Parts: sequence; C-alpha cells; structure tokens
Amino acid sequence: MVFLLKILLAHLLGDFLFQPDAWVKNKEKHKIKSPFLYVHIAIHLVLLLVLLKFDFSKYWIYIAIIVVSHYLFDVLKLYFQTKKTKRIWFFIDQCLHLSIFFIIAYYFKEITFSFEKIFTSKILFLIIALLSVTKVSSIIIKTIILQWKPESKEKKDESLAKAGNYIGILERLFVFTFIILNQWQAIGFLLAAKSVFRFGDLSKAKERKLTEYILIGTLLSFGISTFIGILYLKLLKYL
Repeated sequence: MVFLLKILLAHLLGDFLFQPDAWVKNKEKHKIKSPFLYVHIAIHLVLLLVLLKFDFSKYWIYIAIIVVSHYLFDVLKLYFQTKKTKRIWFFIDQCLHLSIFFIIAYYFKEITFSFEKIFTSKILFLIIALLSVTKVSSIIIKTIILQWKPESKEKKDESLAKAGNYIGILERLFVFTFIILNQWQAIGFLLAAKSVFRFGDLSKAKERKLTEYILIGTLLSFGISTFIGILYLKLLKYL
C-alpha cells in the first residue's frame, strides 16, 4: 500500500502541481515535438526516484514501466483528442495511468483482489442510491416539469450548455451526502445559497411562469434527494 501511495503521489504532483497550463497548451499545439512533453516526463521520473529513495535494484522495472507508459498515454491523448473530446480524453488518460499503478502494485506485493469484497450488498446499495439521486432523478424531474417549460423570448441563450442539469445533479449529491452524514443544517445553507444566486434571474423575469418553473424544479430536486437519502439510511440497517 505504501508503494502504491508513493507512485500515486508522484503522479498527482507531476500531472497537476508541477505542470503549468502553458506547458499543456504547448503540448497540445506541438504534440510530440513539444519540449515540455519531455520535461513533463522527466519530472515524473525525478519524483518517482525521490519518493522511492533511488532504490534502483528494487524498483527500476516499475519506474521504467510507469515512465514509458505515461509518455505513450500522453502522446495518444495529444493526437486523438479534439476540442469536443478533450474532456473525455482527460479522464481516459487518467484512468489509464491509474490502471498501470494498480497493475504494478498488484505484481509488486501480490495483492489479492476479489470482486466479492468490493461488490458487497452495502456497496451495491450505495451505487444504486447514487445513480438514483443523479441520472435517474434528472430524467424524472425533466419528465415532470417538461410540460411547464416556458418558451424563451431571447434570441441567444446565455446559459452554459447543460449547466442546469449538472447543477441539479451536484445539489442532489450534496443533499444526499448531508443527510447520510446527519448534517441537516447544511441543506438549509445550500438551499439559501441557491436562492441567492437564482434571485437575479427571478427578479429580471417579466413572466411569472419562469419563477414557478424554477421553483418546481428546485423543490422536486431537493424533495427527491431528501427522500432517497432517508430511504437509504432506513434500508441500510437491514443490509
């Protein structure tokens, strides 16, 4: 576990702390010809050596695998990502790096891995609850309030794409988390904070329909997440 934490720490430092945005933009522009690509890889190598105390005889094969795979994954991302798929390739790249870490840690200490220990009834129930409070709830709320959606008279929509959907998912995750942690007062602060940010939209709205539409959506979002949170706590006792 210590070995896994060390290589994970080296990755987080190299990929996030010691990689300025200017380097990232240069790599995206020049790709394999970018000098910062190789500086980035060199930083990872140095971090691994420092954290593993320069123990070449014991770790050299693992360091080599991590450094070479990191270079290959970065090059793969640089050549295949586009402006539209940049976000997707970011997560693909990180998942590939993490998979290498776990594979190396598995062979280094011969860690036993069992799906039965991961997919317990409590874990499966938590996954179901999280899916219910995020994507499932989004579809349910959208279906309910679709009939009341006011038509926008503005030619250009100044809101971010799918921002409302993501905001709803995040607020339901917060409510669900606060409930299972028994922090009910935090839900009140969350509702108040959203009301403050929404006040500008509601005050500028000339029609009453928009106010009612937002209010229904907010109450449904908080109501469903509260119900799922309470139900989760009640049923968890029987698992």
